[in-house]
Amino acid sequence: MADRKLPNRGEGNFASGFAETIESPRGSLPTVPNPTPPVKRRAVALLEGSAPELSQETLDLLRDRLRLVSLVLCGGFAAFLFRGLWSFEEVVAIRGASILVGLVAVTAVLALLAQRLCVRCNFVLRHLRVAEILIFGAPALFFCLMTYQRLLYCANLGQGHAHIPNITGAWGLLIFAYTVFVPNYWRRAAMALSMFGIAPLVMFGLAYFRSEQFATLLRSEDFFGVFSEHLLVMVLMVVIGVIGVKTIGSLRSEAFTARQLGQYRLKQMLGSGGMGEVYLAEHQMMKRPCAIKIIRPEKAGDPKVLARFEREVQATAKLSHWNSIDIYDYGRTDDGTFYYVMEFLPGHNIGELVETYGPLPAGRVVHLMTQVCDALAEAHSHGLVHRDIKPANIYCAYRGGLFDVAKILDFGLAKPLHDNQDSGLTQEGSITGSPLYMSPEQATGANEIDQRSDIYSLGAVMYLMATGRPPFDYPQPIKVLVAHASESPASPREWNPAIPTELEEIILRCLEKQPEDRFQDVETLREQLKGIPLVERWSSCEAAAWWSCHGCPERKAMAAEAVELAAV
Repeated sequence: MADRKLPNRGEGNFASGFAETIESPRGSLPTVPNPTPPVKRRAVALLEGSAPELSQETLDLLRDRLRLVSLVLCGGFAAFLFRGLWSFEEVVAIRGASILVGLVAVTAVLALLAQRLCVRCNFVLRHLRVAEILIFGAPALFFCLMTYQRLLYCANLGQGHAHIPNITGAWGLLIFAYTVFVPNYWRRAAMALSMFGIAPLVMFGLAYFRSEQFATLLRSEDFFGVFSEHLLVMVLMVVIGVIGVKTIGSLRSEAFTARQLGQYRLKQMLGSGGMGEVYLAEHQMMKRPCAIKIIRPEKAGDPKVLARFEREVQATAKLSHWNSIDIYDYGRTDDGTFYYVMEFLPGHNIGELVETYGPLPAGRVVHLMTQVCDALAEAHSHGLVHRDIKPANIYCAYRGGLFDVAKILDFGLAKPLHDNQDSGLTQEGSITGSPLYMSPEQATGANEIDQRSDIYSLGAVMYLMATGRPPFDYPQPIKVLVAHASESPASPREWNPAIPTELEEIILRCLEKQPEDRFQDVETLREQLKGIPLVERWSSCEAAAWWSCHGCPERKAMAAEAVELAAV
C-alpha cells in the first residue's frame, strides 16, 4: 500500500490543520482568540522547499546564523576598538589614525546589522544575502587595510629590524567564521572563500609595487619562498573551508531527508503515545500545516500494530462529519515507516482545559458534548465503536471562524460491530482503552462491545468536565478497573453544587453498570443534553470571549505561528 491517497473531504483542502494530542502536555496548541482576516499571499515558486538549500527552514537557519556571527564579530571588533582607544597615541604613531577609523566603521556596521537581524524575524533570501556580504565584507575590507599597513610598517622599521610579517592569521579567522556559520552550497562557498584567500596576496603584491622599502626587503630575502609560504597557507585554508562547508551541508541534507515523508516536511513533535508519534508538518508545495502520525520505529516490525494502525486510518477516513478529524493521506516510506496525514487545528483538548482552568460551566459541557454526540452518531451508523473516548481525544479547537469546535480523534481502537477480519487484531479477553474512562465491559475484557460502551465513556468525560475529577481516581489502574465494574461513582453535585440536577442525572445514567440501563444511542443522549434548562447557555461567541480573557499569550502566539507557517 504505497502512498495511497484517500478521498479528500473539504474541496481539496489538503492540509488545513490539526494538532493531535496523545496524552502529552505539549501535544496541542491553543485556540487563537482574535483571528485576523486572511492575508493575501504571494505566489510561491513550485520548487521552493524541495531541497534543504531552498527551504524556509534554511532561510531561518541562515538568519539565525548571520545574527549570531554578526554579534560575535561585533563584540570582537568592539574589544579591539576599546584596546585601540586605550592606547590611542601608540596606535596612531605606529599604524596611523586610519586603523581606528576603520575599527569604528566596521564595529558600527556590524552592530547595525546585528540589531536589524535581532529585531526583525522574516527576511527574503535576497536581503539575507546582502546582510551576509556586509557582515563578512566589512571585516574583509578592514583586514585588507590592516594587512597593507602592517606590511609597510614592518618594512620601514629600519636596519636590522625590518621583516616580512605573517599576514594569514586574521584571514584564517574570517574563513573559519564563514565556514562554520553560513549554510551554503559548496561551490558558492568556494567563490567567497577564494576571495578571502586572494585578498592578502593582493595586498602583498600592492605593497611590493607601491613601497620601495618593501620591494627592497622582499628582493633581499627569498621572494619565492616567502610568497609561496603565504600562498600555500591561504590555499590550504580555503580548501579546508570548502570541504567543511560541503561536509556540513551533507549532514544537514541527511537530517532534512530523515525528517521528510514524501511531500511532507516534519517540523516538530507534538506528542507520542502507544500507537505512534505525532508531528507538526508542512506540505512542501502547498505550504500549509498538517499533522502526521507515524508508527514508532521499535514497533514497525509488529504486524498486529501495523494492521491496527491501518485500521485507524481506514476507520477515520470513512467519517465525514464536521466534528470528526479529517484524514488526507497515508502510506509507507521505503524503510517501512507507516504514516498518515491529518488536519492541524490550534486548540486544547478537554483534559488540558480542565487541568488548567478547573470544571467547565454546564453550558460549555453541553455545547461541546452535543457536538461529540453528532460525530459519534455518524461513526455508530457505520458500525464503528470508538472504544477510547477520553479527554485527550476530544479536542476543543478554533475552526472555520468558530471557537470551541469539538473534534473527536484517534480512532486507533475503533472496532466494527461485525467484522470477522478483525478477530486477530485484538486478543480475546484483552483490555483496551484508557482505565479512567473505560466502560465496565471494557474493564472486564468482554468481547461484545457496542455503542453503549462509548456512551459510558462519554459519561465519564462529562463527569470530569463538570467536577474537575474523573469518576474513580485511584492511583492504581487495577483499582480503577475494578471500580468501573463494581462501584457507584459519587454524585457530581457533591464536588460541584453548581451542576444542574438534569445534567447530573444524565451523567449518572451514562455511568450505569449495565448497558441496558444507559442511553441506548448517542442521538437520545444528545437530545437529553439539549433539553437541559440552562441559566447561561454557551456558543462560539461566549467561547471567543472566554479565550480572549483566559488564553495564555505564549500559547496563543504558538498557535498563530503554526497557522501562519506559510507566511513569508
